[in-house]
Amino acid sequence: MTELLIVYHSRTGGSRQMAQAAADAARGECGVSLRTADAAGPEDLLRADGYLFCGPENLAALSGLMKEFFDRCYYPVLGRVEGRPYAQMICAGSDGAGAARQLARIATGWRLKEVQPPLIVCTHAQSAEAILADKVIPDADLARCRDLGQALAAGLAMGVF
Repeated sequence: MTELLIVYHSRTGGSRQMAQAAADAARGECGVSLRTADAAGPEDLLRADGYLFCGPENLAALSGLMKEFFDRCYYPVLGRVEGRPYAQMICAGSDGAGAARQLARIATGWRLKEVQPPLIVCTHAQSAEAILADKVIPDADLARCRDLGQALAAGLAMGVF
């Protein structure tokens, strides 16, 4: 069975909600493995047919735990995942572009195939209190996450990518 691996990191709940919404919608199309960045490893990447990476932007870059996932897995799978499709979702307080660029550069090194531009959800959290507060992602944004998860999974199942 075709498998979509969704790897996420979330400290305040936003990215977790996004990843869960995508996973829930994808399950109707193919097998789904939803893993936190600290629990996912090279074996998960090698087993999957495609990927959805989801994480928060912290200080204009990927969160540390999301970056650590890539650091830990990069060389063990290098040259072994080329051509596999991927998409990304970023939960950001302002624009998310820095984290999306960083993740895209890592995916380029693995020679992954981007199948959609980054989906960035902006929470507009700008104060220390708002940044550290638990997030509630609006239904309209979760719908976009579900659409992405379902489309990516359907494409994998049909062999479109």
